[in-house]
Amino acid sequence: MKTTQELQTIATQVRRDILRMTTAAKSGHPGGSLGTADWMTAMQFNILDHDPDHFTMDGNGQDMLFVSQGHITPVIYSTMARRGFFPISELKTFRQFGTRLQGHPSTEHGLPGIRMASGSLGQGMSVGIGAALGKKMTGDNHLVYTLHGDGELQEGQIWEAVMFAGAKHVDNLIATIDYNHQQIDGTTMQVMDLGDLRAKFESFMWTVVVIDNGNDMQQVLDGMARAKSLTGQGKPVVVILTTEMGYGVDFMQGINKYHGSVLSADDLPKALAQLEETLGDF
Repeated sequence: MKTTQELQTIATQVRRDILRMTTAAKSGHPGGSLGTADWMTAMQFNILDHDPDHFTMDGNGQDMLFVSQGHITPVIYSTMARRGFFPISELKTFRQFGTRLQGHPSTEHGLPGIRMASGSLGQGMSVGIGAALGKKMTGDNHLVYTLHGDGELQEGQIWEAVMFAGAKHVDNLIATIDYNHQQIDGTTMQVMDLGDLRAKFESFMWTVVVIDNGNDMQQVLDGMARAKSLTGQGKPVVVILTTEMGYGVDFMQGINKYHGSVLSADDLPKALAQLEETLGDF
């Protein structure tokens, strides 16, 4: 287990990785990756009960994580590499043709830590529910976690799955919503207002945990610990995690442009100057 300060140190390096990977590739999704860096770091190093040295696709005897918003591969790959799933040096191959680090997660090359090809939004909730039910059937008491973008909640399949999980008491599932209010075409309010998310999930028989600042490491740790404590009580759990797109770089924060736009070679040094190199760049 890492201390809060140690996790913050890792998250800072992860943000550097994200910017360097996407700028080098001249494509990718840095905004949401920066915003979820604290949560993903906390998950990989402290919250998930899993072992990078003994990864299996079936996930038996370990917690499982499915990132439904698969376009945030920069943060997925960085935190996985820093956790030891594969060499940190491999981050140099991000989005290169034929490599294991594709723009959206792929199972084709057997990358450790990846159990589903994601990025076609709306599917991760269903996959997570299926995995959680599988653990119940085999007597595995470990948990299944999922992560979703708030814009992804505009997909109908999400709510079909949410209704199912509540009705079938899938109480070994913790879904987290990256609630940054931004998507590729604008704010979620402009594109399709999500309304009262807490009330919606509660009406589908879910237990709701709110983390007001998902870019505060201690709040993330406390909120996810509370979510875990509420499992096994007959209801699935959802964490509404308020983050800021582009967090860590002042000229990227809260700007939906960076959902799918990368920094120029000229802007990269300006951004990196705001993020101390803490663990060594790849």
